[in-house]
Amino acid sequence: MGNAVSDQNLQLSYLKTRLNMFLEVLETLDPETAELEDIDRLIQMIDDLEMKYERFKKDWEKSR
Repeated sequence: MGNAVSDQNLQLSYLKTRLNMFLEVLETLDPETAELEDIDRLIQMIDDLEMKYERFKKDWEKSR
């Protein structure tokens, strides 16, 4: 039971870290010089983050 709380905290920390990484990349991107590959990378980062969130959400629902 204690592991589930710890794991959930680690999972939340992971999601926050990844979101902060996304925001840093977004802030450094120059809209005037951004290329399609840059936008594709941002989309991929969001897709990856969403996939992890959905996986973690299922874990959290199981542990209730």
